Amino acid sequence: MSHFYKKKAYRYPLYALTVISFSLIGMLSYFQWILGLASFLLLVFVLYYVIKSQRTLYAELEQYISNLSHRLKKVGEEALMEMPIGIMLINDDYVIEWTNIFLTSCFGEQTLVGRSLYDVAEQLVPLLKQEIDTEMIDIHERKFKVIIRREEKLLYFFDVTDQVEIEKQYEAERIVLGIIFLDNYDEITQGMDDQSKSQLNSQVTSTLNKWANDYGLFLKRTSSDRFVAVLNERILQQLEKNKFAILDEVREQTMKNNIQLTLSIGIGTGVSSLPELGALAQSGLDLALGRGGDQVTIKQANGKVKFYGGKTNPMEKRTRVRARVISHALKELIIDSDKIMIMGHKYPDMDALGAAIGVLKLVQLNQKEGFIVLDTNHIDSGAQRLVEEIKSHPELWSRFIQPEQALELITDDTLLVVVDTHRPSLVIEEKLVFRTDHIVVIDHHRRGEEFIENPLLVYMEPYASSTSELVTELLEYQPQRMKLTMLEATALLAGIVVDTKSFTLRTGSRTFDAASYLRAQGADTVLVQKLLKENMANYVKRAKIIENATISARGIAIAKGKPNETYDQVLIAQAADTLLTLNGVVASFVISKRTDEKIGISARSLGDINVQVIMESLGGGGHLTNAAVQLANVTVEEAERRLRAAIDEYLEGGKKS
Repeated sequence: MSHFYKKKAYRYPLYALTVISFSLIGMLSYFQWILGLASFLLLVFVLYYVIKSQRTLYAELEQYISNLSHRLKKVGEEALMEMPIGIMLINDDYVIEWTNIFLTSCFGEQTLVGRSLYDVAEQLVPLLKQEIDTEMIDIHERKFKVIIRREEKLLYFFDVTDQVEIEKQYEAERIVLGIIFLDNYDEITQGMDDQSKSQLNSQVTSTLNKWANDYGLFLKRTSSDRFVAVLNERILQQLEKNKFAILDEVREQTMKNNIQLTLSIGIGTGVSSLPELGALAQSGLDLALGRGGDQVTIKQANGKVKFYGGKTNPMEKRTRVRARVISHALKELIIDSDKIMIMGHKYPDMDALGAAIGVLKLVQLNQKEGFIVLDTNHIDSGAQRLVEEIKSHPELWSRFIQPEQALELITDDTLLVVVDTHRPSLVIEEKLVFRTDHIVVIDHHRRGEEFIENPLLVYMEPYASSTSELVTELLEYQPQRMKLTMLEATALLAGIVVDTKSFTLRTGSRTFDAASYLRAQGADTVLVQKLLKENMANYVKRAKIIENATISARGIAIAKGKPNETYDQVLIAQAADTLLTLNGVVASFVISKRTDEKIGISARSLGDINVQVIMESLGGGGHLTNAAVQLANVTVEEAERRLRAAIDEYLEGGKKS
């Protein structure tokens, strides 16, 4: 130990004081030798006492430091050997050179010295090779946080089993809020007598109460068609494991009485703030209803969304009140705008073009200037014939503009109407969405996670066959200053025909009402057939895709085009439609390279398999019986592998069943 307190520098003041004292005593002795002698003796005594005291202090201080050093050394040794912290020294070959007693006891062995990490804790080797500084590992059913010091080849092990258990318990007991909505309660009970309505309420309430008691939820009915549920994460996991079977139970029980009542549930989770939970639950319910109901939407604070249910087609509403209200609201927005721009999705099909033309007519009926945004270089081949027909009508064709022109014309007071999509990434020109705050969305697809932010008006009806059907209904409630032209009515009818596969899929009574209205307005069915015709080359190309299809035992048909050959999206969709007509096929998927170098997958089903959920798991979307996805930077084989994995997950009851 360095005796810093014995340094001579600390004694210099004492030496100086002694010299000065002797000098003063010498001067005093010169005048009074007796007094000088007495002072000298006193000074000697004081110096003797100071030196003796200093030596005693040094001795006691050294003894104290020695005792303290011994105690610290002993404590360090005990801490190293006895404290519940594992310590391990290894060499470059991952051989253990030393461990403390605690770590040895964790492995249940007498000694670990000389053993290889590959034998003792193989999971540590990748951490050392990957230069990870800290990680959580499992050792003999205990959880340890490992901290690695590479320069010293030293590893610290902290037992965090109890901490992890507490965290799990906290996570499991976090509050979750749910809002349960009876989708079509008002429509069903509108014509019921009091007794029938009471029986229905009793049946639904008893079913939900039994479900709540079985799982331990708190359930409270807040209105005739709405319940609030309070649960925790542990209960939510049980409900997810059971795939929210309450949806099927309520639907099946009510259908026994010839009543088609379904549930929509919005759940908020992942935050501790009750207001935020409530907002997430309501947002989830809105999303579930926007997707057609009969499903559960779980929204988390990080933006992730999980869906369950959605196994049935959305039911058609029996009232046109909403269409009339939306039509009048849209009329007011049009009147308050300086101009209106209408835009569909990329590579617009017949439905997107027909709906855009219908909205343009609605704008003209209200004597406003409107434009349809269309990229003529990227048009669906089926819609190309419609565009050629429009070009022969200069008055209508003059209303079509390129995206570049639209960006120049748009102002802060321009109204943007987006048709046949609600995802900003799919519109023809995404910049237009961010150039104006006045946006209207008209769509018939089930609502997805991605959605245009803060639209002024949203008209999304998943029960509708097509966006053209929705726009046709809106036209019926506009002031009839002028009739639809033959081409306008035909374009809308063609959109309905294409999306319903000639009135065979997703067709309700409202679909035929819209078609009847268009026919009365002069729609030419012969022209529709001409627009839908295909050439021989495409027919043969489609037949070759179908020829290579494989059909599984579950009735799922998968076909793919040649890896180096491009196919039009319409041809892919037509191949999927054709496969669905084959005997024993309940769902069909066609994979091929598109003209834009992406890999396209078109999916169709008869309703038993929800192809929308399968496509959403790959980043796409659509309807229960009609969906698609486009994959970038993948091969046809890779796309097939991912598709088969998504199908297997769905069939096994994946998270989005």
